[in-house]
Amino acid sequence: MQITCPAFEHNQTIPRKYTCDGENINPPLEFSDVPEAAQSLVLVMDDPDAPAGLWVHWTLWNIDPKISEIPEDSVPEGAVQGATNRENHYGGPCPPDREHRYFFKLYALKSRLDLDASADKAALEAAMADQVIEQAELIGLYNRR
Repeated sequence: MQITCPAFEHNQTIPRKYTCDGENINPPLEFSDVPEAAQSLVLVMDDPDAPAGLWVHWTLWNIDPKISEIPEDSVPEGAVQGATNRENHYGGPCPPDREHRYFFKLYALKSRLDLDASADKAALEAAMADQVIEQAELIGLYNRR
């Protein structure tokens, strides 16, 4: 399984448009080689370099495994956006101190998840713990300076 972005390459700079310094909208993401057994997909975007510890920027679950992309500034129909460190929507990179790494993690699950939008990343991880078939990762970089 793979997750890619037409706007930036793995381990390269995320364009300003997708950050707090730009339009603060999600970048376009593309999925390929999703396992046939997958019943749903989960997407988590987080920043392990945040001064206060891991910062969650976006969580989405119950994504239809048949979709091959999430266009910029959109949420797939039927997907649930969970609670992040701010609100229930995408929050773009906004590092206060230096270049940070932003991990876009895609998980293929054996089932759909019975979670409502108030669930945070910890609840999401607990719910999907024994459901993961395969996972993929894309890392983007951003520095406001």
